[in-house]
Amino acid sequence: MSNYHIKHLEEYYQVYRKSIREPENFWEEIAGEHFLWRKKWDNVLSWDFKKPEVKWFEGAKLNITENCLDRHLATRGDKTAIIFEPNNPNEPAEHITYWQLYKRVNKFANVLKSQGIEKGDRVCIYLPMIPELAVAVLACARIGAIHSVVFAGFSSTALATRINDSNCKMVVTSDGSYRGAKTIDLKGIVDEALEQCDSVKTVLVAKRINSEISMKSGRDYWLQPLLDEASDEGKAEVMNAEDPLFILYTSGSTGKPKGMVHTTGGYMVYSAYTFKNAFQYRDGDVYWCTADIGWITGHSYIVYGPLANGATTVMFEGVPSYPDFGRFWEIIQKHKVTQFYTAPTAIRALAKHGAELIESFDLSSLKVLGSVGEPINEEAWHWYNDNVGKRKSPIVDTWWQTETGGIMITPIPYVTPTKPTYATLPFIGIQPALMDEKGEELKGNQVEGRLCIKFPWPGMARTIWGNHDRYRDTYFSAYEDKYFTGDGALRDEVGYYRITGRVDDVIIVSGHNLGTAPIEDAINEHPAVAESAIVGFPHDVKGNALYGYITLKDEGESRDQNNLRKEINHLISERIGPIAKLDKIQFTTGLPKTRSGKIMRRILRKIAEKNTDSLGDTSTLLNPDCVQEIIDNAL
Repeated sequence: MSNYHIKHLEEYYQVYRKSIREPENFWEEIAGEHFLWRKKWDNVLSWDFKKPEVKWFEGAKLNITENCLDRHLATRGDKTAIIFEPNNPNEPAEHITYWQLYKRVNKFANVLKSQGIEKGDRVCIYLPMIPELAVAVLACARIGAIHSVVFAGFSSTALATRINDSNCKMVVTSDGSYRGAKTIDLKGIVDEALEQCDSVKTVLVAKRINSEISMKSGRDYWLQPLLDEASDEGKAEVMNAEDPLFILYTSGSTGKPKGMVHTTGGYMVYSAYTFKNAFQYRDGDVYWCTADIGWITGHSYIVYGPLANGATTVMFEGVPSYPDFGRFWEIIQKHKVTQFYTAPTAIRALAKHGAELIESFDLSSLKVLGSVGEPINEEAWHWYNDNVGKRKSPIVDTWWQTETGGIMITPIPYVTPTKPTYATLPFIGIQPALMDEKGEELKGNQVEGRLCIKFPWPGMARTIWGNHDRYRDTYFSAYEDKYFTGDGALRDEVGYYRITGRVDDVIIVSGHNLGTAPIEDAINEHPAVAESAIVGFPHDVKGNALYGYITLKDEGESRDQNNLRKEINHLISERIGPIAKLDKIQFTTGLPKTRSGKIMRRILRKIAEKNTDSLGDTSTLLNPDCVQEIIDNAL
C-alpha cells in the first residue's frame, strides 16, 4: 500500500525511481492492490511507438463503475459522492450519496438498454453540469457503451460533426441550461444538429429549465418517466481492460476535431492514482474541480478519479461571475471545500475584480489549490497564492492533455516545493524528454526544447477514433519512439519543468526562438493589463515580428494608449530583452477563447497576418463576438 499515497519528497524520489526502472512491476502493484478486477491480466504492458500500439493490463476483465460505485457501498454507502451546486445560489444544493448514485446509475443503464443501446455503441451526451451528466457517463460505462460527451456550449455544427464522426446511436440532452442570468436552448441546438445526422435513433431529454420544446415522435423521449419505470438494480457489463471507455474530441490545430479514444483499465488506474496524489485527497475532504465534464479535466477529475477513490466531488452548474464575482468563494465557504482546482483564465478574471471580495468569506477549509488548462502566469500565481490560499495552501500547477488522460507534470502538495510558473517534476511513471530541432535529446538541466514522453503510461489515449494514421502522424512521427506533446518546455537547474507554450507558439524573431508564455507573463505584470496573447506575423527584416493583443483592467481603459504601449515594451525589454519587444500592440475588450479557457492564438495569428478569410468555425468559442471586433480594429 505504501506507493499509493506519497507523503514526502524523499518518498517521491524513491517511488519515481522504481516506476522508471521497473514500470511493469510498479503499475502491476498499484493496479493489483487498489482496484477491483473480475480477472487479473495476462500481461502488464506491451507497446510499440512505431505502429503506435500500447496495451495495458492485457487480458484483464473489469467494469470501471464497480470501482467507482459498488465497492464503496459496504463501507461508505451513506457518504456523499456528489455535491451538486446549482447555477442559482437560492436553489438548494443536492447531496447524492454513493448508494443513491449507484441506484441512479443502474436506472439510467436500464433505460439505455431498453432503448436498444448495447456494448460498443456510441452515445453522445450533450448536457449541462447537472447530476444527470455524471449519471449518464457512468450508465454508459456500466453497460459498456462508449460515451462521447460534447460540451453543452458547442454549436449545432460542432455537435453534428462529433456525432457523425463516431456514428452515435443516441443523444442524451436536456430542454435547456442555465448559464448565469441566461438560459440556453439545448434541445433546439440538438434538433438542428440532427438534421445532418443519420445515425441517431433516439434522443433522451432531461428537464432542467422547463421550457416549451418540440419533441419528435418516435425519436425523442422525456428521460424522467423512463427512469421512474426502470429498475435500480443491474449487473455491470464485464469489459476487457483495452475496451474503449470513451471518445473525447479535442480541437485539432488544423482540420476536423480529433476523437481521442481512452480505454478502460489503464485509464481507471491512472486517473485514480493521479487524483489521490496530485490533490493529496484524504477521507473526509471535499474536492471541487470547476471544469465542465465536457472536457478531459471533468472526466478524470470530477467523475472517474474522485469516485474511484470514494471521494466527495462537487459539480457546479454555474459561472464564476453569477450572481457576482464572489460566487466561487461563497461555494468554498458553504461546502467547506478542501481542494480547489480551476483554470488560470478564471483566476485572472477574478483577480481583475480585486481581493476585497474574498475577505468576506471563510476559506480556511482550503488545503490545496490547483491550476489547469494552460501555464499559469506569475502574477496570477501570486494572486491565487496570497489571496485564496493565504500562503498556506500549495498550488499544484498541473500540466497534461486530453490525450494523456491524466496529470503528467505537477507538484505533489506538501511534498514538492513549488515555484511560480513551473509545473515542477514529472508525475510517478512519467519519463519526459526535451528534444532539439535535430531530433536529439537534450540531457542535463538548464535546457529548453520540445517536450516528448519516452515511455507509455496507463492513462494515454490509444488512437483517434476511426483514424489511426492521424494518431500516428500527429503524435508519433516528429520524434522516433517518442510521444510528442506539441508543447515546448524548459528544465531549470534543479530539474523542474516549465511549459513554454505550444511549439507553434514559439516564434523565431531574427533567429531567436521566443516562447510566447514568458513574454505574456512580463506583459501581465503591468498593473493596467488583465490578459494578453502574443502571435507572430511576417516581417521583411526579422522574418517574424511580434503582435500583442492586450485586454486592460477597468482602471487601465482610460489611460493614454501610446504611453501604455511604451510601458509594456519597456517591461518586456527589462524582463526578457529588447529582442522580445512587440512591433504591434492592439488593445481589445476580450480574447477569443475555447470553452475550457484556452486562448485561440491560431485565430489571432491569422488576423495578424491579415488572413481572415479562413478562420474556420468560430461558433464554438466562448466569446465569438470578440473576433469581429479584433478584425475591425486590427493594426
